[in-house]
Amino acid sequence: MTDVLDMTESIAPRSDQMNADDLMSGPRTFTIREVRKASSSEQPVDVHLVEFPEGRPFKPSKSMRRVMVAAWGKDASGYAGHRLTLYRDPTVRFGGQDVGGIRISHMDGLDKPMTLALTVTRGKRAPYVVQPLPKNEATQLPTDRIGKMISAFAAQHVDLDRLEAKVGKPRAEWTDQDVTGAAAWYQAITTGGADVDELFPDPDVTVPAQTTLPEDWVEEPPPGWQPETDGNPDGDR
Repeated sequence: MTDVLDMTESIAPRSDQMNADDLMSGPRTFTIREVRKASSSEQPVDVHLVEFPEGRPFKPSKSMRRVMVAAWGKDASGYAGHRLTLYRDPTVRFGGQDVGGIRISHMDGLDKPMTLALTVTRGKRAPYVVQPLPKNEATQLPTDRIGKMISAFAAQHVDLDRLEAKVGKPRAEWTDQDVTGAAAWYQAITTGGADVDELFPDPDVTVPAQTTLPEDWVEEPPPGWQPETDGNPDGDR
C-alpha cells in the first residue's frame, strides 16, 4: 500500500500574510486568535488565526471586512474565539485580471444565511451570501488534523497517553476546541520555553498528596524517647 504524500505544504507561498494560494487544496475553517491594527491603509487589519502560522495573518479585503462587521459587530477586539471558513475565489480581479482572492463562506454566530450587497466592480454591486457555520463543523475535528497534532507532539516527546490526560478525554472525543487549546500548549513548548514534563506530567506517575499542618502543631515525642547527648549526660548546653 502506497502512503499518501500531501503536497500542500510544498506549494505554500512564502509571504508575510495568508494568500489565496494557501487555500488551493480547498476551504478551511479557522479560529481567530486576535485582530490587530496594521500599518497599511489598503490592508489595515491583521486577523491572526490559531490554525495558521503566526506571522502570516489573514488580511481581509474591504468587502470581507464589511462581512465581518455585519456578522460580529464593529468591535474587532471581540472577534477572538470566533470561527470562519475561508476559501479561494479564482474570480477575484485585480488590475483587470483574475488573480484570485480570499473569501468568507461560513461564520459562526449566524442563525441563518446572511446576504449583503457587496461591490463587484466599480459602480456595480451583487448579493453575497454567508452561511452559518454548522455546529458539527465548529466542534468536530477532522481525523487528519488529529493525526498531525499527535505527530507534532510526538516530535516533542509527548505521547498520546500524556496528551489524552492533558485534554481530559480520549482521542475519539476530541473536538476542535480541544485542539485550539493544544495549539497553545505546543506553542508554549516550541517557542515559549515551557518544560514538557511540567506541562504534560506522566499520567502513570502518582504524586503523593501533601498534608498542610497548622503552624502551632508540635509533634509529641514517642514514649521513652531521650535526646542524643554525644556523651554529655546533661545534654548540649
